[in-house]
Amino acid sequence: MDATLHLAQEPDADALLGRSPLAALTGMLLDQQIPMEWAFKGPWTISQRLGADDLDAHEIAAYAPEAFAALLSQKPAVHRYPGSMAKRIQQLCQYLVEHYDGDPEAIWKDAGSGQELRKRLEELPGFGKQKAQIFLALLGKQLGVRPQGWREAAGAYGEAESFRSVADITGPASLAKVRAFKQEMKAAAKAAGSGKA
Repeated sequence: MDATLHLAQEPDADALLGRSPLAALTGMLLDQQIPMEWAFKGPWTISQRLGADDLDAHEIAAYAPEAFAALLSQKPAVHRYPGSMAKRIQQLCQYLVEHYDGDPEAIWKDAGSGQELRKRLEELPGFGKQKAQIFLALLGKQLGVRPQGWREAAGAYGEAESFRSVADITGPASLAKVRAFKQEMKAAAKAAGSGKA
């Protein structure tokens, strides 16, 4: 993997996301209940606290859980819920070690189709259907991973020229469009909810 991503909106953190499959997966895992930039800066913060240039699934999987939770809890914390996210990251890394010899790229290297890749992503700890579809769209749109049928497997997130998720963010302008889309969705959901009352 060697791409330029703009998800953390910080050069060093984005450079790590673009070269490290595990960093990109970890950022996607962290992307819940906190601002996107905070989530995608997390992998870089973790690598710095580990004193490494990259993240290693074997190292994180074997790390003492209490110590890893403490690492994520240091100020500034990596996530709003650093303890539970530390556990999830370790579960993800343990799964990668067990099923892919610690190599996250193996998830998509030989995937025969978009559906197969989505299934593999959905099997990852902490990845449901939506997270798997968004990550699949990110792989296809920005990282050049395009097995047959990847757009269809990514659902609406795979649509060209859409601004629905992190898969569509390539800079400040697209970030603003994705934020606007998310606000529209929240407003529509709120309106639908109040209409039922």
